[in-house]
Amino acid sequence: MKILFINACVRENSRTLSLAQHLLSRLSGEITEVNLAQENIPPLCRETLNKRDRLISEGNRTDSMLKYARQLAEADEVVIAAPYWDLSFPAMLKSYFEAVMVLGITFCYDGGMPKGLCRAKRLIYVTTAGGMIYEDFGYSYVKALAATFFGIEKTLCFKAEGLDIVGADVKGILDRAKSEIVKEI
Repeated sequence: MKILFINACVRENSRTLSLAQHLLSRLSGEITEVNLAQENIPPLCRETLNKRDRLISEGNRTDSMLKYARQLAEADEVVIAAPYWDLSFPAMLKSYFEAVMVLGITFCYDGGMPKGLCRAKRLIYVTTAGGMIYEDFGYSYVKALAATFFGIEKTLCFKAEGLDIVGADVKGILDRAKSEIVKEI
């Protein structure tokens, strides 16, 4: 079992990463981590978009630019750890998604509709927030990509919120999230 762990946590002692590590300890398989803070994946621009389009039109699926897409397509399970920032997730995760949206590797079009080419049947999203998560455009976006473009049938979200509210029982909140993981995984 190939587990792809996409780590969008940047803070030292990240609570999101701690929760994700608890989750990963419950999974069986070979874990490959993509630490987005270390990878420094740039957002698509004219030059990189043109290069990707050229690679796709030439049928070149082995170029290093497409390595993230190949990793995602070949994973049996995907885990994403991303803190809740500004109603969503860190921008580096959006850059990662731009890098993996590769026609012919992670998706194709069938009768004009996107069809996922990824092997994974489940994607698990882990997040934490200092305040409350009123609107979670981050998880909603990830869930839509998984279902529509990657062909990943099941998504789960585990979250711990309200961690920085004065008087919050941080340990209790994280323990409840960990219990939810134990119950579901």
